Amino acid sequence: MTWPRVGGLRALELGTPGGLREELNRLVLAGEKQATAGLRAEYDEEGEELEHVGERLALLDDDGGQVGTVEVTGLEVVPFAEVPWEFAHAEGEGDADLEEWRAAHRRYWERVGTPVTDETPIVCVRFRLV
Repeated sequence: MTWPRVGGLRALELGTPGGLREELNRLVLAGEKQATAGLRAEYDEEGEELEHVGERLALLDDDGGQVGTVEVTGLEVVPFAEVPWEFAHAEGEGDADLEEWRAAHRRYWERVGTPVTDETPIVCVRFRLV
């Protein structure tokens, strides 16, 4: 299975449907969220290649409607324990420090059934709203 395409662009579906996705999309559209973290394993499971610098992605709502377009400005894959504060802060989700970011992301991934360890590869995608 591949990720959805909208208008020829790969989709970017942040968080889980409902309030979380609405809030994350709001942060992107306000210019506050300029990065997102994903699990490398999800790309492998879905048969998707990593994003690349310059690629444009369709930001989708719960109904698959495009609410915006972002352009990838940076990408790296690092172990969970090595995600830097600069990246975590760019996610724009209000975390006070790296420990809070890590705790929140551990809780999220556990809740969706994919707990992480310090060694879990994380795809760190930076982007800008276009």
